[in-house]
Amino acid sequence: MTTVFAVANQKGGVGKTTSSVNLAASLAATRKKVLLVDIDPQGNATSGSGVDKYEPEYTSYDVLCDELPIEQAITGTPEESGFDLIGANGDLTAAEVQLLDMKMREFRLRNALARIRDRYDYIIIDCPPSLNMLTVNALTAADSVIVPIQCEYYALEGLTSLMNTIEKIRSVLNPKLHIGGLLRTMYDPRNSLSNDVSNQLISHFGDKVYRTIIPRNVRLAEAPSHGAPVITYDPKSRGAISYLALAGEILRREQALKNQPAAAS
Repeated sequence: MTTVFAVANQKGGVGKTTSSVNLAASLAATRKKVLLVDIDPQGNATSGSGVDKYEPEYTSYDVLCDELPIEQAITGTPEESGFDLIGANGDLTAAEVQLLDMKMREFRLRNALARIRDRYDYIIIDCPPSLNMLTVNALTAADSVIVPIQCEYYALEGLTSLMNTIEKIRSVLNPKLHIGGLLRTMYDPRNSLSNDVSNQLISHFGDKVYRTIIPRNVRLAEAPSHGAPVITYDPKSRGAISYLALAGEILRREQALKNQPAAAS
């Protein structure tokens, strides 16, 4: 059964795209069939996956605004990355305005993904760093939200706005939507503020906070400039090991959820 993750946080610079690309590669490394959907006009998830963002003939813009059959927008990534991609570039900026005048505007991504959903084990949507109509489309299409959070002073403040948005989407557009987990990124254990914010997150959200922590790591920061996920750029780095651990944690959580009805009966 396919799980659709939206990787979302309206605050920029928290490791959202890094997490989308590296989680896609890490899940693919466990022999799962994975599709990464880039709906950020910056197109960083596309280039970070090893694809020139202006090279694909069709992108997520064509899917959302021109009702292109989504199969035509799927492109491969370098073989070592192991996942499929629907890319994005600056053309998608126009979609933020165009979607406002379209019928069923909130459901366009969900309806498109319905055509191919059963081909994949996981679909990961990299959202823009804002709560606009593109992000609403992602949250309406998703089963679960992964929220990357840098453990700094403003993290909890921004998180409140995102949680309110998720609750509104759940009540009006997508009742199955839930928080998959909060992911602590760019973590420096030597920083007392990082530790304080981390403790606050656990206090507020309990087991919704992933046990896996993504550290500050030079190789992780370098990988996008080489157009590769960190597990192919430097598989022995702390960043690569952390994202593989996150993939394992997500798989275990998914398995536990599937086992719940059996246990209850």
